[in-house]
Amino acid sequence: MKSAPKTNAARLLDSMAIPYQLVPYEVDPSDSNALTAISVARKIGLPPEQVFKTLLAQTSGGTAKPDHIFAVISGDSELDLKKLAHAAGEKKAELASLKDVEPLTGYIRGGVTVMAARKPFPAFADETIELHDIISVSAGQRGLQLLIAPADYLRASNATLADLTKI
Repeated sequence: MKSAPKTNAARLLDSMAIPYQLVPYEVDPSDSNALTAISVARKIGLPPEQVFKTLLAQTSGGTAKPDHIFAVISGDSELDLKKLAHAAGEKKAELASLKDVEPLTGYIRGGVTVMAARKPFPAFADETIELHDIISVSAGQRGLQLLIAPADYLRASNATLADLTKI
């Protein structure tokens, strides 16, 4: 079995001496659901609540131009944009356009991670992240996940804990 390639996110964790495990999985480009956190959870054998997805949002409120932020939520939940805006101290938040994700983050859909993104946007992680011993997040490319302790992820991503999901 060949080892998974190192990604920029993995290199960042190495530089911080943070332990993690890379877990590859198969991605079927013809399956439109293949990139969902639920599908990834099934492929790597974890419950969806332990597989966290990273979403790029933009806020508008106090500034003339939108600012971008990351929201990190469990795979079985839905982002509450009002809660995200509140956590960021903004009036409004909306998901960024899919066409903007790669130019802004350096990552394609299904491979977005906060760690080693092209621009260091503020990150907010749903408080449920602390309920688990190990979580899974994208390693920065489709078909590769990182298993990491939540406290280590929060340190590496510099994410702020907040209630971000719909009930």
